[in-house]
Amino acid sequence: MTGIGPVEPVDSSDREESYDVIGTDGPRLTDRWSARWRGLPPRTRRATLTATAIALLAAGVLLPRTLSGDQHPEPEHTPVPWPANVTAWRYLGPAGLPEPPGTRPTSGRFRFAVDVRSGPPVTLQVTGAAFTGLTAHALPDAFTVHPGTTRRVTVEISVSDCSVLPQNADLPFLDVTLRNARAIQHHSFIFGQAYSRDLFRLLRGACAATPAPQPGRPTGSAGSQNAD
Repeated sequence: MTGIGPVEPVDSSDREESYDVIGTDGPRLTDRWSARWRGLPPRTRRATLTATAIALLAAGVLLPRTLSGDQHPEPEHTPVPWPANVTAWRYLGPAGLPEPPGTRPTSGRFRFAVDVRSGPPVTLQVTGAAFTGLTAHALPDAFTVHPGTTRRVTVEISVSDCSVLPQNADLPFLDVTLRNARAIQHHSFIFGQAYSRDLFRLLRGACAATPAPQPGRPTGSAGSQNAD
């Protein structure tokens, strides 16, 4: 038979031919690590696992502390208190006021203790004494009380018009202006029965009716004349 030779295999090594292989990847990183891991001695692998576990445990303990340390909470801002909310007055008793003999007292002095509990210093000024017809002022006129301290103050009250004053009333008060770093407030401090009693003793003495003068006795007698 002519023209027919022996059949050669397609992938014969005698023919230097090359083919492009499509879809084949190179070795993956995980495959390389797995191969290296399997190549390690058992003792080395155990030591590596132990060290990794210790590192993860330390990271789990230290990381929350680090985060909490970085996030410092801002201190809460405490607002300055209103002066009337931290100021208290206490009545101590009458201080008296010398009057000329034979005259009715129209003014009296009364002692108080003033406390400021907290916040910045408070400056105070007495502006009134509850009723129209009375005037009041502290001695000195304006004074400052520091927080955590007590200051004794004398207030002088004068009667200016008896016609508009009650002859008896409960719980009289003082009108006071208070000022600190936050605000200026007008406030009334009410006191108990001791102050009421002492104040109205002053009012009764100043506004008591003046007794009418007694008519003088006649110098002669009607029966002393003789009728003719």
